[in-house]
Amino acid sequence: MKILVLQASPNLNGSTALLADEFARGAREKGHEVTRVDVDRLDIAPCTGCVACGYEGPCVQHDDMDGLREQILAADMLVLATPLYYYGMAAQLKCVIDRFCSVNASITRKRMKSALLTVAWNADSWTFEALEAHYNTLVRYLCWQDCGRVLGYGCGTTGMTKRSSHLQEAYQLGRSL
Repeated sequence: MKILVLQASPNLNGSTALLADEFARGAREKGHEVTRVDVDRLDIAPCTGCVACGYEGPCVQHDDMDGLREQILAADMLVLATPLYYYGMAAQLKCVIDRFCSVNASITRKRMKSALLTVAWNADSWTFEALEAHYNTLVRYLCWQDCGRVLGYGCGTTGMTKRSSHLQEAYQLGRSL
């Protein structure tokens, strides 16, 4: 299976990246091909809502989303890896997802698999409710098959994350595919 990890943290060595890398290690051990894309390093403009794409492209904007679109359509699974920023996904990932507009029908037809990897400093039981609601809506709308999620409560620093069970959870999720 071809897995594309959309890693949203600007901190390429932070807690989100640690989860993404452990997930990838587990998936590769099971024979899957995994590509990590650090979306914050891409030049992707926000969707303008013009709908000139007709929900199936091409988008009138020509930026790094053109290449990412091809990677998305070549994948069998998308993994959304994001730090929790004000109880939602990082803006870098949200911008990419908003641009799914121009590839909407193709993504939906693929019936892709998906997973969510996320971290937050906060460890309250409600910490990830809004992000999970958004992710669940994407799963439903885009006809994805949710393969699991790792909710990294109390992972405000890499040290906190390394001392938690969440890296092992991410690794096991990757191996479970």
